[in-house]
Amino acid sequence: MSLTLSRRKFLFVTTAAGSVALLHPFSARAQAGQAHLRILSTTDLHCHVHPYDYYADRPNDTMGLARTASIVEQIRAEATNTLMVDNGDYLQGNPMGDYVAYSRGMQDGDVHPVIAGMNALGYDVGTLGNHEFNYGVEFMDRVNAGADFPIVCANFARTLGATPLEDDLHQQPYVILERTLTDGAGESHSIRVGFIGFVPPQIMQWDAAHLAQGYAARDILEAARAWVPVMREEGADIIVALAHTGISTAPEAPMMENAALYLAGVEGIDAIVTGHSHRVWPSEDFEGEGIDREAGTLMGKPATMAGFWGSHLGIIDLMLVRDGDGWRIAGSESNARPIYERAEDRSVVPLVEDYEPVIAATAEMHEDTLEYVRAEVGTTTAPLHSYFALVADDPSVQIVSLAQTWYVAQLLQGTEHEGLPILSAAAPFKSGGRGGPDYYTDVPAGPIAIKNVADLYLYPNTLQAVRITGEQLTEWLERSAGIFNQITPGEADQPLINPNFPAFNFDTIDGVTYAIDVTQPSRYDGEGNVADPEARRIVDLQFEGAPVDPAQEFIVATNNYRASGGGSFPGADGSTVVLAAPDTNRDVIVRYIVDQGEISPAADGNWRLAPADGATVLFDSGPAASAYLEDVRARGVQIEEAGAGDDGFARYRITL
Repeated sequence: MSLTLSRRKFLFVTTAAGSVALLHPFSARAQAGQAHLRILSTTDLHCHVHPYDYYADRPNDTMGLARTASIVEQIRAEATNTLMVDNGDYLQGNPMGDYVAYSRGMQDGDVHPVIAGMNALGYDVGTLGNHEFNYGVEFMDRVNAGADFPIVCANFARTLGATPLEDDLHQQPYVILERTLTDGAGESHSIRVGFIGFVPPQIMQWDAAHLAQGYAARDILEAARAWVPVMREEGADIIVALAHTGISTAPEAPMMENAALYLAGVEGIDAIVTGHSHRVWPSEDFEGEGIDREAGTLMGKPATMAGFWGSHLGIIDLMLVRDGDGWRIAGSESNARPIYERAEDRSVVPLVEDYEPVIAATAEMHEDTLEYVRAEVGTTTAPLHSYFALVADDPSVQIVSLAQTWYVAQLLQGTEHEGLPILSAAAPFKSGGRGGPDYYTDVPAGPIAIKNVADLYLYPNTLQAVRITGEQLTEWLERSAGIFNQITPGEADQPLINPNFPAFNFDTIDGVTYAIDVTQPSRYDGEGNVADPEARRIVDLQFEGAPVDPAQEFIVATNNYRASGGGSFPGADGSTVVLAAPDTNRDVIVRYIVDQGEISPAADGNWRLAPADGATVLFDSGPAASAYLEDVRARGVQIEEAGAGDDGFARYRITL
């Protein structure tokens, strides 16, 4: 006899007597000797505690730990056995984080607002993400000292030893929590749940300014294979990996950034909490060998990824059965529960209210942050928006490049690099995508405040400049052009943007002119490897009206992430840096606006999409983009409205 049932709806549990019980995961009633344990998780909070968009200076129902916390409290009320964990990237990512780091500071004994919110919710354990290092290790340590829960990481060290077990780790690699479970008969039992944490080893590149002296990172899988057996020997009944790493089906390789799939395959790991990619699992976002969306597993292990900014709560349901003196997992269910949904009219419908203890614990810092972001630094005579930044030269990116070029020119005076052409690389950080239809820069003409500058440049990167050749410049742009799908000439309504290519890797370079031929295949794959050596999308690349000489040298103003290898761009691997400025890119923009007093931003049209025999492509943007259609048409783009897109976006048709 066989049964065909959806594994997303039911749990198959082997009872102590050896029979099979069929249980609905959320109404499952454990029997004697069985216990239902829920692992609740957040990831990539990025300091979003309140449901508030500080850039737009208005409430936002799509974000905030205070909202996610309400789901946690609902689940705690309905489930006897729960554990609450955070998967990293909690510290940096919005103006509140920057205000504390750059303006207010952290003194001994201070509690950072994101930690205060987490303490109010009652976390059991957390791990580090790559953005914890953005403000320096000393600052991170001061923040983490305020946590009422342990923070673990098994692959970040002061020095590396001959083996992972000999590393001089900065954090404790793991923690084994002793908890009491209530089984289906109401009896209490002890359980030892082990949590081990991991961070992408690329932190050594991305935050080299903070980490190059005195720190090191080890491969995630190498560390896991060494430490997990130690946890078993110490008596962990089950082991959960807190993995601030994404899900990728690329072949396993040393020092992988997105290693969650292979980490799940490490013997001894029972469940895995993932993150870093700002996506949701289980969902249709991931597929491939070892990935089972219906079961919610990676390599057969239950796993979850809870979006970003508190948009979801990750939930791993485990049905545990007694196994001698310990426990084993007999069944599982994974899901990510959202804090909001979108109605048919594209409006956001909140699914939960604020959890007041989190709001109360951070209310004063919230008000201080509002005062900070509302401080004015200058005025603009024209609006700054990013609605069409992926399809045409854009004023919000242009102002970043103008400021970077202005700053680098001053710092290179009197050096051996003075006199070389200065170019600027900048990307549209807020351009919809996973951030949703409201995730765009939109600064009206008039006063510019710090919140607007932070909106233009989201990250606290520091400015750096590299010295590269014309050949490297071409390859840099080819790597960037991978954001576009290949388009068939003359065909109608083809999707233009590759949704898996992050917009922060779409560098446009100011100071040269060029076109992008999207009828050609991409030269580079998503990881920055040459995929098609014969492919060329960058055409008509010129400097001051003449073709760029492959041997000609340029200075390119960029940021520490890109200059040190972030995104794997040719010419930017750390070896070409000639200027490592002490100032953040955002501070440079503020200084530029203060120096100018009044700015009149306008895209200069230095790049464009090449013709494609009248092919039409579809491009999604925010609903508010329609107000700026004439602006983008004035830049030579043949664009028209094409109805509603998915998930609240508006759709546009462009003729090439």
